[in-house]
Amino acid sequence: MEEEPSAEPETELVQVSEPEAEPKLGQLDEDFLWSAEVLAAQGRQADQISLEEIDWLGRLRRGMEKTRQNFVTTLLENLGDDPLSEASLDDIETLLLQADVGVEATDQVLDLLRRRMNEAVVDGSEAINLLKDQLRNLLDAPIKSMGANPLLAPQKGRLNIWLMVGVNGVGKTTTLGKLANLAVRSGYSCLVAAGDTFRAAAVQQLQVWADRSGVPLVANPSANADPAAVVFDAIGAAQSKDIELLLVDTAGRLQTKNNLMEELAKVRRIVDRLAPDAAVESLLVLDASQGQNGLRQAMAFAKAAGLTGVVLTKLDGTARGGVAFAVASESNLPIRFIGAGEGLRDLRPFNSFEFVEALLARA
Repeated sequence: MEEEPSAEPETELVQVSEPEAEPKLGQLDEDFLWSAEVLAAQGRQADQISLEEIDWLGRLRRGMEKTRQNFVTTLLENLGDDPLSEASLDDIETLLLQADVGVEATDQVLDLLRRRMNEAVVDGSEAINLLKDQLRNLLDAPIKSMGANPLLAPQKGRLNIWLMVGVNGVGKTTTLGKLANLAVRSGYSCLVAAGDTFRAAAVQQLQVWADRSGVPLVANPSANADPAAVVFDAIGAAQSKDIELLLVDTAGRLQTKNNLMEELAKVRRIVDRLAPDAAVESLLVLDASQGQNGLRQAMAFAKAAGLTGVVLTKLDGTARGGVAFAVASESNLPIRFIGAGEGLRDLRPFNSFEFVEALLARA
């Protein structure tokens, strides 16, 4: 019989605050103009647009540059002003696979383009618009199948618990810190739990992120402490303080005594038992630069962690940003947040329209 954590684990609650600088209006450069056009294309009016949104879209466009460089240039050269043909479809297939879009997603895109080509003459600009539509459909399909809100946000008036899962090295702890900052800036009360107790310095790293956003941290400084015990205590602290969002960092590697998946399942059982009325999300953090390896991680984690979504990180350092489409089509998991940078503000809710526009933006 599994031993449950005691009601009084040795944990500590720490809180330090530090102000966060606001983005400032920069030059009316290409990034700014492109960002404004993307927001306007979504029906946004000038008085509905914040500087932070403009700033983020510029970062996303720059962050996607490695993925976009060869993809868009070659795509435009192949299509040009000529009608879509089997030869150009072959080129599009190669480009999509090189960007790690994945075989299944690539086949879906090509099937649509081929059907339209067989029905009528499709010129280059129309082909690109069709490509954008199909890529957006791939990204939006998991959300539609779940019947969920495209924007993931904590529900007011109740405890929300978000479990951050993933292997070491993908940016899991950093992502949790950025989510905490985003939650605070969005007006939510937030608490973070350092449940990755097996990785050296994981607690200290999370403490730094918590301090930067003025968010309290529940942790156990003991080496190889029981992650479930930390989560147990964090839920009690969140409930007693009427916290709206509890972010939980979980273990990211195999341990000597326990299998990683078993540990995650145990944490999930603690959450379900102690907070049955909480709104629970289990978000897998994936490093975009790992490409198809990341997709295999998603499939491995799906059952044990009860995954509800994906956070895609490190888009700014890879030419494999197309893996977002593979994740959506093959794991049927919605992408909830994306990261493109190391700063506190370099993580935002995922928007399929903006992502596809950034991928296919002209130089």
